[in-house]
Amino acid sequence: MTKPDFEPTFEPGTNERQTTRALLPDAVYRNMLSRLSKSRKPAPIRHLFPYENEPGMISMLAGKPNASVFPFVSLTMKVRSSNPRIDDSLTDLSLDGQDLAVALQYGATSGNPELVKWLTDLTCHLHGSQLDEGWRVTIGSGSQDLLYKTFAALVEFDDVIFLESPTYPGVLPIVQALGCNIIEIPSDADGIDPASMASLLTDWPKDKPYPKLLYTIPFGSNPSGSTTTLSRRLEVLRLARAYNFLILEDDPYYHLYYGDIPQPPSYFALERKVNGELGRVLRFDSFSKIVAGGLRLGWATGPEVLVNAIDLHGSSSNLQASGMSQMLVLRLLRHWGIEGFLAHTAMCAQFYREKRDLFEQYLQKHLKGVAEWSPPNASMFYWIKLRLPASMKAENIENDEGDSLLFLTEKAIPGGVLVLPGECAYADGRRICNVRVSFSLLDEGSMDEGLRRLGSLLRE
Repeated sequence: MTKPDFEPTFEPGTNERQTTRALLPDAVYRNMLSRLSKSRKPAPIRHLFPYENEPGMISMLAGKPNASVFPFVSLTMKVRSSNPRIDDSLTDLSLDGQDLAVALQYGATSGNPELVKWLTDLTCHLHGSQLDEGWRVTIGSGSQDLLYKTFAALVEFDDVIFLESPTYPGVLPIVQALGCNIIEIPSDADGIDPASMASLLTDWPKDKPYPKLLYTIPFGSNPSGSTTTLSRRLEVLRLARAYNFLILEDDPYYHLYYGDIPQPPSYFALERKVNGELGRVLRFDSFSKIVAGGLRLGWATGPEVLVNAIDLHGSSSNLQASGMSQMLVLRLLRHWGIEGFLAHTAMCAQFYREKRDLFEQYLQKHLKGVAEWSPPNASMFYWIKLRLPASMKAENIENDEGDSLLFLTEKAIPGGVLVLPGECAYADGRRICNVRVSFSLLDEGSMDEGLRRLGSLLRE
């Protein structure tokens, strides 16, 4: 692999950083925006909302319903401590008065201002960022919602993008519908392979535009479970700067890292710890895996021009993330504080590590000799290469190792075990012998029996 032409300005495991950094010019982002994004106009009412907060303003602006006719008067919820393993007490938290009024009324597209500030402070705390670096936070209806708006803001027909491969199945319908040219970058147990990307870029046709962005899941990648190493992250960042592409860092499993080595920095943090301009990374976080998926809350963090484009889309589509979901989470975070939140996420990571360890025992018991895998060090997935029986192979495909979709439909489902076939994680829909299995919801008995069934089917 090419050695990065910059050196880290930190020792791994420390928070040292430079204090004065050049920011990527706004014009770079504006040139990257899609025609659709450039043509969007501010929502005719929403862009005037901030003036309602001016002292002495009498607003006749918005068609907001009067709260006096809302049926809800107060809500009370019981919440666990930030770490129930050492403190099993429950606390009553109430929503009433101004908090309830805010939760039930239309709000800002970018999110509840207090929650946005809380997440901004969290970003500074975790990723070593400062408020004068040209970035901000916006809240969406889950990170999926924000990813959809981001791709719409950046990508159009015939654009070229890099996609970590295998990749999150939920992102494929988004990019495929845009008609862009998808180049899949392989990954392995050490995460995405920048050497493959570097080889492509070195030989890139001079008459073709370079890829506009890379989409990657750096921690506990869905579906592979792999975490990209620090050395590979450094090389990916070097390539992004050298070839002028953005890094879309989809990181729902950042807080579910349970590896044996220290957690590497996020891309958002890393570009603040190495020489060069800031602003290549647009980051996506989610409450789904660490608080509750049904809340449908996530947040995006990145350059203001790009986040503004996301919000411009939101202001004319779903308007905002659920005000009630935002207030429920905010009320919880007020109670916990940042340290309590991090204690909770550490407990979540330990929970999934223990699940992983137990699942690994039953993999060894039932699938040894009929499958191959690498244990994940984050998230809740195994990416398993099945040694499929001959009946699952297509004779007309060279070097065919079998079709996990065929195995699923003809063997696994009738045999009472459900897994995700590998083709779902590839833009080209290739038939492959891998499957993704999730251990998050399984108790020990289900792990044992489910993998026993799978092993038995593979040995038929």
